[in-house]
Amino acid sequence: MDGRIKAAYPEMAPTIGFAVTTSFRADAPPVGGGTYGSFKEQLDLFAAQPGPAMMVFQDLDDPAVAATFGEVMCSTYQAFGAAGLITSGGGRDLEQVRELGFPVFTGGTICSHGYSQWLHVGLRVRVGGLMVETGDLLHADANGVTNIPCEIAAEVADVASEYVAAEEVIIDYNKSPGEKSVAELMERVATLKATIAELGKRVSRAK
Repeated sequence: MDGRIKAAYPEMAPTIGFAVTTSFRADAPPVGGGTYGSFKEQLDLFAAQPGPAMMVFQDLDDPAVAATFGEVMCSTYQAFGAAGLITSGGGRDLEQVRELGFPVFTGGTICSHGYSQWLHVGLRVRVGGLMVETGDLLHADANGVTNIPCEIAAEVADVASEYVAAEEVIIDYNKSPGEKSVAELMERVATLKATIAELGKRVSRAK
């Protein structure tokens, strides 16, 4: 997702989960029916995922006029095993949600409740420039949110520590005492690039 979606609590550990999607709006009273869609629809989709759910909202109001979530929603999602919540809109009750230890990633902070309505539970949404479908695997941390294709997720996890170690070839050199050599640096850059290329082959879908 692009830079509009930011971690509300960048100090929290990374989180990962399978998307459960809903669209949201709050700019006008609903035409008939209740204010909220059913928690049951969402929670049934939680149960259908192969691992922890990640609640994902697209706010249809532009700009957002009311908070997508507060403490009630976050405590409910957490109680049913969600790994976090992502919204293109805003959130409120941020201090209370921090106390829950529940990661949220938002487009901002808004105190207003508005005429909150949940629409299109389980259908494709667009958040932070990324199309998200229910069941997509999402990783979120202080740097933002990204998707991981499920078919290569195991391979990505397997090579992650090797990728970090490859970068340390340069980082350790830069942090070491003494005068630095451009030639030595470029040799290490070449080593890093070669290692990354090999790791990429191990996780490529074009095998």
